[in-house]
Amino acid sequence: MGDTTGTTARRRPGLTRERVLRRAVEIADQDGVTALTMRRLGDDLGVEAMSLYHHVRGKDGILDGAVEVVLDELHDAVSRAAAPPGEGGWRDAIRVRILAARTVMLRHRWAPQVMESRNVMTLSAARHVDGVVALMRAGGLSWDLVHHGLHALGSRIYGFTLELGEPEGGDDETQAMLSQIAPQIPNLVAMFMEVAHDDPDSTLGWCDDQTEFEFGLDLVLDGLERLAAKA
Repeated sequence: MGDTTGTTARRRPGLTRERVLRRAVEIADQDGVTALTMRRLGDDLGVEAMSLYHHVRGKDGILDGAVEVVLDELHDAVSRAAAPPGEGGWRDAIRVRILAARTVMLRHRWAPQVMESRNVMTLSAARHVDGVVALMRAGGLSWDLVHHGLHALGSRIYGFTLELGEPEGGDDETQAMLSQIAPQIPNLVAMFMEVAHDDPDSTLGWCDDQTEFEFGLDLVLDGLERLAAKA
């Protein structure tokens, strides 16, 4: 048999920044962001970990780049969903865009956590926010009210929310912790006993399920619509 080393090398896809980052996103989607290491990424791509430094600046560069990939995907999804305001006006048009962004975040459940810890602003992210601003202005909102609206929407613009007081650990740990301090927080315990989330597939945080996400989103949009009508 002849030497096939050269043939194998020629058939192997070339290592590019895009290929590195897309594989990084796949690893994070499959096994969580903690599994995303230079060694794991190199092994999956069939190269030495040091080879990756030609394309990314270590683990930080991988995380920033992976978020970029997700935000590009988010912008694409929002662009496909976007439409001129119809009967529902600017409010419903913004709602459609934000819920489209959420579908992307639900595919990449690690992304909100990484976005929270890293101040990554990409052109795709900025264009998404710019589209939301354009719809508010088309609806007659003042620049001041648009600015307030962006702050009120916060991370919901990207399809997730930052939950207040989210417990650390799994459900068993949370239940054990709540049992220990129940006498000191009777109202919270009563609420937790009454309210349950039955759709874990729609959850990006402790209580950030689809129902709660849409409730908060509608609350903000309804308030902005009321204030705009009074101006």
